[in-house]
Amino acid sequence: MRADRLVSLVLLLRRHGRLSATALARELEVSTRTVLRDIDALSAAGVPVYAERGRHGGFALLPGFQTELTGLNHDEALALLVAGSRRGAQVFGLGSALASAMLKVVDALPESYRATAAGAAERLLIEPETDLLSRRVVAEEVPDAVVAEIRRAVFAGRKLRIHYAAANQAAKWRTVDPIGLVTVRGQGYLLATREGEDRTYRLSRVRVAEELAEPAQRPDRVDLGRAWQERSTRFRTGGDQVTVLARVHPKRREDLVDTALAVLAESTDADGWLRVEATFQDTRHAAWAMWQLAASAEALEPQWLRSALHERATTIAKHYAESGG
Repeated sequence: MRADRLVSLVLLLRRHGRLSATALARELEVSTRTVLRDIDALSAAGVPVYAERGRHGGFALLPGFQTELTGLNHDEALALLVAGSRRGAQVFGLGSALASAMLKVVDALPESYRATAAGAAERLLIEPETDLLSRRVVAEEVPDAVVAEIRRAVFAGRKLRIHYAAANQAAKWRTVDPIGLVTVRGQGYLLATREGEDRTYRLSRVRVAEELAEPAQRPDRVDLGRAWQERSTRFRTGGDQVTVLARVHPKRREDLVDTALAVLAESTDADGWLRVEATFQDTRHAAWAMWQLAASAEALEPQWLRSALHERATTIAKHYAESGG
């Protein structure tokens, strides 16, 4: 780990010319004390790094210094393979490996290409943290130690023991046979089998993970895309799903369809409004989806949903009818 960090430190100085200990610590995700120790280690190894004093000072390399220490390690190569989504690299615990790998890639480019590549990169923004409506995209936080242990078990083909907290339940220990990892909209999932049955576990709900020595019982090859699609289909068609019949304004049709699990039937009323029969994950999901549409939609069935929406609207109307103070 330290050898990789020393290489990254040299590449950072080659790329930026001069950086303060604080900036280096932030880039390498270590303390400034660690950076200073690494600088001493590089100097002792003959790397010509020197300190510049003053307000705009920092550490730099002697001009013209070259290094061939640009070989990618396993995690860095893996990070590049999932670099189509930087958020995916973060979910799988490969964020720092991706940053280190990209430094090495840039350093390996011919000198004449570096400026062009850097300029092009400045004109590309991949999956920003907010959309045009300033809605923040929140990626789930998974401790690096946990996801690293899960990742090792997946790649090594060994059984995995996880302390997992299902929704609204206390955490329990489970021993599973891991198949693969999936990231969707900033959320990570472990696809596995348990006692021969398909299981899907949300990474953010794994409290502790332990790779076991015993080989996992799983096929040598797997179509992860197909496996995810099959599990998604089962999720949409099982559980405590509810069916809702609603009228919705044509301009808000897509808003309703996008939140539903499936649309079972659709027709147009005489006034131009759409009559849509759709399924939702559960009662809470159905109530939330209809509430978002406000007066642009009306739930016709079931009656409990109409009553729930009426009660919520009445409560809010009463709240705002009262004088503020």
